[in-house]
Amino acid sequence: MKSNHKNIAVLCGGSSSEREISLLSGKGVHKAIIEFGYQSELVEFDDLNNLEELKNYDFVFIALHGFEGEGGLLQKKLDDLNIPYTGSNSEACKNTWNKKLTKEILEKNNIKTPMWLEIGKFSKTIVNHGLEVSPFERFRPFKYLFLKPQEDGSSVDIFKISDIQSLKNAYRECADHDRGFMFEEFIDGKEFTVTIINDVCYPPIEIITQNEFYDYDAKYISDDTILREPILSAAELEEIQKISIDAYKALNCSVWGRVDLMQCKNTRKFYVIEINTVPGMTEHSCVPKSGSMLGLSYGEIVKKIIDASI
Repeated sequence: MKSNHKNIAVLCGGSSSEREISLLSGKGVHKAIIEFGYQSELVEFDDLNNLEELKNYDFVFIALHGFEGEGGLLQKKLDDLNIPYTGSNSEACKNTWNKKLTKEILEKNNIKTPMWLEIGKFSKTIVNHGLEVSPFERFRPFKYLFLKPQEDGSSVDIFKISDIQSLKNAYRECADHDRGFMFEEFIDGKEFTVTIINDVCYPPIEIITQNEFYDYDAKYISDDTILREPILSAAELEEIQKISIDAYKALNCSVWGRVDLMQCKNTRKFYVIEINTVPGMTEHSCVPKSGSMLGLSYGEIVKKIIDASI
């Protein structure tokens, strides 16, 4: 850590569904920075148009989830204020926050990602038309499809769709219909996540959940979710790390991030689902878990993220 970055603001909170996780992440990061012997304050996020107080600090550690922390506008405003911060720049955050943009960039760079269909708002018309209309031909034959918002980082309003009834149920349960949605190919297989810090891939983690998929409950509430070191062949380990770093760089990410993938159980190929530019940093989050597989403490991970930023 550079000597001129002694006073560090840890930005957390916000209004997203991941607010409580952000607060926990922020507290953990703040504690680690204090233990380094540096000055640090927890700054609870208030308003993207009210960031002037951050000019009182030498550096900002962004532990803010959702659009406020990951959509790119925060990073642009910090750049405009000439305030250094952790993580990717505005453009990379904007591209990774929008799943459609992410997929377009991945496909342009020949990186595997599940097929998708953009539908705009999740309207009653979509439900009435059902799954038999021609746009769904690209997915056939399919057992399931995922329906998910184009922009959201908390696994809210993600539904596993198999037939017209499950589509109707999704419409009834959906919290916010008035945003862009997409249908996505269901990859039947194992789920993994790969942490990247300073362009280095950390050990992959396999995510095992008793839920239908890794939804909000599985991420933050259930005690049954397992994060473990996967059993992969040398070739598979090389492939998952290569596709992760290729995706990370294709989206112009920097400093740190987390790439989420599925491995098809039949072909054994890996597919990039999404890239997180501000991953969770609770004691039980995937990034610290991955670092621990290399013998790194939570504090050492925080320091590596800051060092990679400045």
